[in-house]
Amino acid sequence: TRELDQARMKSASSSAANIGDKIKEVRGVKVLAHRVDNLERSQMRTLVDQLRDKLGSGVVVVGSASDGNVSLIAGVTKDLTSRIQAGKIVGAVAQKVGGKGGGRPDLAEAGGKNPEALDSALAEVYKIVESLLG
Repeated sequence: TRELDQARMKSASSSAANIGDKIKEVRGVKVLAHRVDNLERSQMRTLVDQLRDKLGSGVVVVGSASDGNVSLIAGVTKDLTSRIQAGKIVGAVAQKVGGKGGGRPDLAEAGGKNPEALDSALAEVYKIVESLLG
């Protein structure tokens, strides 16, 4: 139902409001990896956009697990796409959850089949970004 979707989005947005401690600086770039379960892909994209706006400049990766599947969305602010691309980030993270993905330099999506690996895959985001920034 729409009410349920709105409630989930509101919950995800409010949990996103408390993520300051998850933002890490990697080679001068702000990076955030965040898990939100049971969101539709369209809601995840909205959340990635909100978080990207909040960072101003940086990299955001959001992961979600539901029904044995993993969804990942990576966003990179436009000022950084010449240095690091969302497609490369999401592809590397997706490998860790048994999937693959791709997309534009500023926004990319992936899917996977191993939800048990999602937390460790999101924890790797910071290292992945560091190696891609070189």
